[in-house]
Amino acid sequence: MTASTRQVAPAGPLEGAPARRAKRFLVGIAAIAALGGALFGYDTGVVSGALPFMERHFGLGSLGEGVITSALLIGAAFGSLAGGRMSDSLGRRNSLLWAGAVFIGGAIAVALAPTVPFMAAARFVLGLAVGSASVITPLYLSEIAPPHIRGRLVSFNSLMIVSGQLLAYLVNAVLAHWAAWRWMLGLAAVPAVALFIGLFFLPDTPRWYISKGRPDDAAGVLRRTLPADGIAAELARIDHARSLEADARRGAWQELRTPWVRRLLLVGVGLAVVQQITGVNAVIYFAPKILATTGLGTNTAITATIAVGAISVVATAIGMSLIDRVGRRPMLITGLAGMALALGLLGAAFRLPHSPAVSFLVLGLMVLYMAFMQATLNTGVWLLLAEMFPLRVRGLAMGTAVFVMWLVNFSVALAFPVLLEAVGAGTTFWLFGAMCVLSLLFCRRYAPETKGLALEDLEEELRRAATAG
Repeated sequence: MTASTRQVAPAGPLEGAPARRAKRFLVGIAAIAALGGALFGYDTGVVSGALPFMERHFGLGSLGEGVITSALLIGAAFGSLAGGRMSDSLGRRNSLLWAGAVFIGGAIAVALAPTVPFMAAARFVLGLAVGSASVITPLYLSEIAPPHIRGRLVSFNSLMIVSGQLLAYLVNAVLAHWAAWRWMLGLAAVPAVALFIGLFFLPDTPRWYISKGRPDDAAGVLRRTLPADGIAAELARIDHARSLEADARRGAWQELRTPWVRRLLLVGVGLAVVQQITGVNAVIYFAPKILATTGLGTNTAITATIAVGAISVVATAIGMSLIDRVGRRPMLITGLAGMALALGLLGAAFRLPHSPAVSFLVLGLMVLYMAFMQATLNTGVWLLLAEMFPLRVRGLAMGTAVFVMWLVNFSVALAFPVLLEAVGAGTTFWLFGAMCVLSLLFCRRYAPETKGLALEDLEEELRRAATAG
């Protein structure tokens, strides 16, 4: 299914002094809300450096490593599902406040965990916040951003995720010298406090206000981002999209049974699976373990992982600059082709005899893979999931897709250490390469193009495309 890219004429951007005020307003919102993305990145990335020391402290085997790593991910799966519903009922901002409070408590509990079961339970609770933020943050940003910068603003969340991962790798490298794994985990509470406090200064989104019958509040937010003569048209556009879904008073789950909405949901779930089965989080969670299989020592492997985090930030920034010009589908397809090539070469590199040169070759290919992944697939999938669902079920549908994403993430994290031990790194990465090829075929056939359309007009385009398909 491909959607038309017919251009529309939503309210244009502000100019002059109002434009500068709007820019400051949007930058402030992005900086605070995307702290949820930074916490998402930190809490998923920090385990890569803490795990070798937890392995010694708790006497973990391959399965134990998988359990501790994946406990956060199964919590994130349920958190994403709850986050979608919660954001529809409580609002995007209030739901992020809840997630911020859980981030604070979860980070402290993980850092103080005395036993493996306590650690797994604490990481599960922390995962509830990670999963909720992974749904609510891009949803919030997509709904508050004007159409002409929506791609860049939502993609800023992706940049914050990889920035959080890079921060985790830097903290890991510094604290590894003292084996201070509890500090690695506990420092996540600092940005969580900043997120919680900052959210008190943010409004909710115009689309959520309209869905709750609060047009004056919606207009107040729009006045800060659009010209005065465009506010009435934007309010009408949002309300019209809502009225299309309100011809029958059915629950949101029933709404998902509507054929064209169900088709979009299946595509969204497919994109969520694609993002996970292609190997990215195996690299993020286990990069030091992967490098250690080439002969590097623990501290050296943890330090080398900084390169993976650094390229992720640079590549995501490049992806942000391209996504609104190139489009979503071309970036997905190009990225998956590059990822398949990098993984094929990476699998071959593990067949070479261990040496420092091979270790750096493996690191270089991991960096190449992450560059393709973060610039294209990661940026594109999160943006599409925030854009492609109709207003009435947007939170629920995105939460459902992200729920599946986290379940697949959980499965990969649980299985990867066992698979690495059973068949070796080379075969494991070749399997991920094969998943990239299958994912490329899926995206060519089903991924929609959403570039340049206001969310409400995009809804009409996708409705027609899904019905015709």
